[in-house]
Amino acid sequence: MTVQPAAYRPGPHSQNLISRDDDIMSGSMVPRYPFVMARGEGSRVWDVDGKEYVDFAAGIAVTSTGHSHPKVVQAIVDQAQKFLHIAGTDYYYEVQVRLAERLTQIAPFGDDPARVFLCNSGAEAVEGAVKLAKWHTKRQNVIAFFGAFHGRTMGALSLNGSKTIQKQGFAPFVPGVYHVPYNNPYRCMHGREEATCQAACMCADYIEDVLFKRLVPPDSVAAIILEPIQGEGGYLVPDARFVQQLREICTEYGIMLISDEVQAGVGRTGKWWAIEHFGVEPDIIASAKGIASGMPLGAVIARKDIMSWPPGAHGTTFGGNPVSCAAALATLDLIEGGFMENAVEQGQFIMDALEEMQAHHPSLKYGRIAGKGLMVGAELVLDAEKTEAKALRDAVEERALANGLLILGCGFNTLRFCPPLNIDRATVEEGLVKFEKSLTEAEHMHGLL
Repeated sequence: MTVQPAAYRPGPHSQNLISRDDDIMSGSMVPRYPFVMARGEGSRVWDVDGKEYVDFAAGIAVTSTGHSHPKVVQAIVDQAQKFLHIAGTDYYYEVQVRLAERLTQIAPFGDDPARVFLCNSGAEAVEGAVKLAKWHTKRQNVIAFFGAFHGRTMGALSLNGSKTIQKQGFAPFVPGVYHVPYNNPYRCMHGREEATCQAACMCADYIEDVLFKRLVPPDSVAAIILEPIQGEGGYLVPDARFVQQLREICTEYGIMLISDEVQAGVGRTGKWWAIEHFGVEPDIIASAKGIASGMPLGAVIARKDIMSWPPGAHGTTFGGNPVSCAAALATLDLIEGGFMENAVEQGQFIMDALEEMQAHHPSLKYGRIAGKGLMVGAELVLDAEKTEAKALRDAVEERALANGLLILGCGFNTLRFCPPLNIDRATVEEGLVKFEKSLTEAEHMHGLL
């Protein structure tokens, strides 16, 4: 008879802080994972009770250079000692210019020059990207995808197609947003078998064959906004042909292709931008999360001829904060200096390990394992019919905390592996051991073993 593990309970100091938080913080922020951070170093974190964890979450793919990397910390200190804020919307300062120059150098626009608008977050970057597309094209409609997550502000929220809880109670939304299927052969929204879907992708065809014929004329569409790898939607990696077809549609009808790289960009997938894996150049990029290793920063990067809006058309008070810009410059140096290569190596090791686990774990046997670099997802299912194992996924997260591992879910039944880009092999292996132990315990709890 299998002995069920006891439910995870955080230590007394953690419980005290969680109770205080529950009493005073917005209820929209819960339920959360019962981990109370005290400090972090690299890919390891410690809670306020002194327990150590391997971090496979990186603050939702944010701490790209690990927790408190000394070069990032030094850049922050050096800039903070000079000045903290001056408002780039009114004045000039060198560190903002240097960062913008650096971002244009890595922009995936071929030989076309680029311009940059700096903001505070991913949602702000998405808002700015959509506003820019509408301004440039003088069109009012936008196409987004089922499964998409672009943020919580009203414009970004209107683009979301991930979970109803995100939208419930906030209507009416920004008008002129049309959702279409995202390419996912594992769960084809057109009801076709996986192999058939892979052989002939219909998702991009749906835009021309259905949307443009029945709902919205193409010359009224300002942009198609795409996560080249869906994040909150389940770490979905589409077929390259799907992304390429979207580029062709945009080019044919004068539509801006916006690549939402908030979670997937800045080296996480082994390239600066995830869309580069598909041989496609976008018109506009929205970036944030890992761009500054945890400091709040977002960026809209666009072809120079597109970002030609006049003074006053868009602005920000805190965007491009000098301390955040300094952190971003140090972050980009580190990623270019080897962390991006490491993401490819360690990500492939994680993928291989998960595929080996499929032979020993029923929930992985028929599940979907996919990813690029250190953006890897494992979708847990109950059987060959791909029945979503959401409760099991949640149990794995809980058991992982008990076993000293931070790992986050996404989609309805997927676990994501998105540790810092500089994680070393020994820590990856340690984390995978903790993960497999947690998975085994959860499968026992749900009668799968």
